[in-house]
Amino acid sequence: MKRMIIDCDPGHDDAIALILAHSHAEVLGITTVAGNTSIDNTTANALGICELLGVGTQVYRGASKPLRRESTYAHAVHGESGLGDVELPRHSRTESTISAVEYLLENVDTDVWVVPIGPLTNIAQVIQEDPDWGSRIAGLSIMGGSTTVGNVTAVAEFNISHDPEAADIVWRSGIPIKMCGLNLTHQLIADDSIVACLREANPSNSELKTLATFAADCYDNILAAIENLRGQRQAALHDLCAVLALTHPDLFRFEDRHVAVETTGTHTSGMTVVDERFSPGKTANTEVAYEIDSDRAMSIVLGAFGAE
Repeated sequence: MKRMIIDCDPGHDDAIALILAHSHAEVLGITTVAGNTSIDNTTANALGICELLGVGTQVYRGASKPLRRESTYAHAVHGESGLGDVELPRHSRTESTISAVEYLLENVDTDVWVVPIGPLTNIAQVIQEDPDWGSRIAGLSIMGGSTTVGNVTAVAEFNISHDPEAADIVWRSGIPIKMCGLNLTHQLIADDSIVACLREANPSNSELKTLATFAADCYDNILAAIENLRGQRQAALHDLCAVLALTHPDLFRFEDRHVAVETTGTHTSGMTVVDERFSPGKTANTEVAYEIDSDRAMSIVLGAFGAE
């Protein structure tokens, strides 16, 4: 099993990605960051998801805002809490007294992947503290960016747009990166049929049934939000792709590309500039995901909840 640390901002899809990761990988720790909602909410949600899973994974609080900007939360999609009106179980868990940056600096190894599925603020702060940190990990599997269109602006995806200065530091660091951007994640879609499948699941144990109900509630919630915003009940399973890229790499087609992050453009701030030229100007620094076997991937996702 892959060993990984999940850096996240739960978030409906972060929550499902955490459940998937615990099903198919050894999750060493969870670090939180402000993004979809405030750091208080993302940390509380991560703790609640660990309670739901019944795991002892420790949660480490990270950055409360971007490096140089103010936070722009995704409340229109994820609600103020980050999980809309989806409820997590009551518990007495507490976050670690060690910060996310301290944890990431001290608890990595060359077989450990860090999986950032929120803004890259924590990762950039780690690199600023220790520029050689990247040589001590296996790499980063990032959900963020796009080779094509954005979802915050015409060209910028939310996680990168939230803190483009942090993303710029990460992409210039030399750390091996796998990138699952919107061009890829929009190939893995949940709709009402997926919600029905989760609700109808009859797994062999009650714990999986609880997880399936939670996942159905999450997707019901986010489908309603997206329908209100865009008039359609479809939601991409963004963050799950960065987990699957490590646990099931055979599902993907990757291509080596050079990626840079725009930080100053009037219309392009937060854009991941992917060099698609036949003769690129710079050496590739990223494995960019272009295709996913969506049928097999969805089967694996549903299987994590005892659904078929």
